[in-house]
Amino acid sequence: MLAFLPAAARPAQPLYKDVRAPVDLRVRDLLGRMTLDEKVAQLITLSTTKRDVMDDARAFDPARASTAYPDGIGQIARPSDRGGAATATNTGTDVTGRWRKPADTIAFVNAAQEWARTRTRLGIPVLFHEESLHGYMAPEATSFPQAIALAGSFDPALMTRVQSVIGREVRAHGTVLALSPVVDIARDPRWGRIEETFGEDPYLCGEMGVAAVHGLQGEGKELAPGKVFATLKHMTGHGQPQAGNNVAPAQIGERELRESYFPPFRAVVERTGIGAVMPSYNEIDGVPSHANQWLLGDVLRGEWGFDGAIVSDYAAIPELDYFHHIAADTGDAARIALAAGVDSDLPDGVAYRTLADQVRAGRVPLAHVDAACTRMLTLKMRAGLFEAPRIDPRAAARLTANAEALALAREAAARSITLLKNDGTLPLSPDRHRRVAVIGPNAAVARLGGYSSLPTDPVSLLDGIRAKMKGKAEVVHAQGVFITQSEDRSANEVLLADPARNRALIAEAATLAATADVILLAIGDTEQTSREGYAKTHLGDRTSLDLLGEQNALFEAMKATGKPVVVVAINGRPPSWPAVVAGANAMLECWYMGQQGGHAMADALWGDVNPGAKLPVTVVRDVGQVPFYYDHQPSARRGYLFDDDAPLFPFGFGLSYTRFRLSPPRLSAARIGTGGSVTVEVDVANIGERTGDEVVQLYVRDEVSSVARPVKSLRGFARVTLKPGETRTVRMDLGPEAFRLWNRDMREVVEPGRFSIMTGSNSRDVQSVALDIA
Repeated sequence: MLAFLPAAARPAQPLYKDVRAPVDLRVRDLLGRMTLDEKVAQLITLSTTKRDVMDDARAFDPARASTAYPDGIGQIARPSDRGGAATATNTGTDVTGRWRKPADTIAFVNAAQEWARTRTRLGIPVLFHEESLHGYMAPEATSFPQAIALAGSFDPALMTRVQSVIGREVRAHGTVLALSPVVDIARDPRWGRIEETFGEDPYLCGEMGVAAVHGLQGEGKELAPGKVFATLKHMTGHGQPQAGNNVAPAQIGERELRESYFPPFRAVVERTGIGAVMPSYNEIDGVPSHANQWLLGDVLRGEWGFDGAIVSDYAAIPELDYFHHIAADTGDAARIALAAGVDSDLPDGVAYRTLADQVRAGRVPLAHVDAACTRMLTLKMRAGLFEAPRIDPRAAARLTANAEALALAREAAARSITLLKNDGTLPLSPDRHRRVAVIGPNAAVARLGGYSSLPTDPVSLLDGIRAKMKGKAEVVHAQGVFITQSEDRSANEVLLADPARNRALIAEAATLAATADVILLAIGDTEQTSREGYAKTHLGDRTSLDLLGEQNALFEAMKATGKPVVVVAINGRPPSWPAVVAGANAMLECWYMGQQGGHAMADALWGDVNPGAKLPVTVVRDVGQVPFYYDHQPSARRGYLFDDDAPLFPFGFGLSYTRFRLSPPRLSAARIGTGGSVTVEVDVANIGERTGDEVVQLYVRDEVSSVARPVKSLRGFARVTLKPGETRTVRMDLGPEAFRLWNRDMREVVEPGRFSIMTGSNSRDVQSVALDIA
């Protein structure tokens, strides 16, 4: 009825509820109306404490919410998970994996928002966040290939499309903040989280990160329908922890931070409207990231101009006390993190729940709370939460894991497979391979990797091969070995399978394999043997990089049959398996392929898909080479006694079922100024007999510089598809940013001198031309 009253007779609407007003004015108006307790409420999150607002059936209970949180709720973690997230101090089985059905998740979100809007004093809606590393981490959502697999596609446009679907599915269930992507460069394969990254190279990580953010949240800083804010993780140094141990100190100097670890974060902040940034657990030079005012204030907000929200990693603020020992207690940890610029305390707000009393006692400036609250309210308004309608479960069901999403999951998997070795055995043919043995611990299970939920109808390698070969060839299967005693990825304890039982299974597999025309051996990791080690009771890092259990013995038994052995690597860490690589007839690196992976792997094995991905990491021969990355300093790699110092596979490596020839690079100019640009051209010819993809990679080396520079640095790439006999000219531009360095005075400059411009199909096999910068 109010709409029909004369304008002068209508109740005045607060400015903060006027969607036509600028966001900054709306936030300022709302902040001025809030009490201290209401402001602090916006900085905390509920995870395991969701139980405070749920009834006995785990549905949202408005009465309990009003009792427990009369000043409102800033954020709720993972509404799709009824139990809450595990942390370093809470690893019990009751805190994770208690999934809601999609309709129940939406009902929970709708009820919480209805309560927040109508039963709290100011009607401030709740911010929900979800994990979405390679798919919305909730039941029945689409599972895409793991991050490291997608990085190997060298296809940013594909990344954007994948992340667009992920964002759409997350948003359809009522969440507007996704804890993704991870742009840590990963240079230690002992680290169990390497699968979550885009690999070792700063440029590749940056390009994939930018593409992921554009897919999740679009181009601007205000969300369009079907989009979610992305959270850039984890700033920084997380991917090279001491001894490969998760959250250990990162022993990195400022120059290396700026030249290697910062660039992916900087690229995303400067080229997108990224909504949130998450600091890393680790310390750098003795200062944990959640306490690092230089890192979060001077660099992130100051130099790069980030104006979004900084949200803590799970339990990282209390860890300043009991883990890093730079705070005397939880309250002290809250003061330190808030002063450093951390705006929100995830997952349960344990530390920031102390802030209101600390402000009253004069230990925390109100201005610090106001600044953090301002940023969290800004995020909510940019997301359109104040005017958002109820979530429609029927619309969500139509958008989630539909035919379009599953087709994209299959395409993404196919474009993420790397051919590492082939003596001509691949591709297979039903005419030559009438009986196919599918062997191994990863053959009959669809391994999805970390940060996965329960997709509908995941397809294993065996499933995909049986579907493809139905009526064409006989498919037989044997387990070969078990890797671990359990397949429960959330289990704290990891126990290797019984060797005696495995030896018996190997004998059975060998007998079966001897009757086949070809052996497809699916080996690698499980979600237990390479994972995030988030607690001393829940480990995931390793000292060995070779195959676990009796998988090497299984491979030797398969070779002993005299039949061709094709290795299908299904794994989360790079395949440092020297005996397998030496002896296999062919080898595909598949990583974790998502729910459509079985179909994609079968397509690649039989040649309906021509593998075109490349390795986003260097693969070492031995753990003693670690850390090993292609863009090393000239003084590295002197060599070792009694061993080969070369990698097993170089960064950017990958073969094809066809052959390509690349011309030497050509430059648009042989000489440019320090602020100039140059175009690099390369002719790529398919000289084989199949259509295929090549990834042309562009590297730069500064031949003489004031500080030591890498032997080469990736500065461009292009994936092209060519028919047999087709030639295409690839053009890539190099601007001043491609030649910048941090000089002895820690100023970012382009120094005059000679640069080598290199192009090739991987980081090892390149052709070069000289460029002078004056």
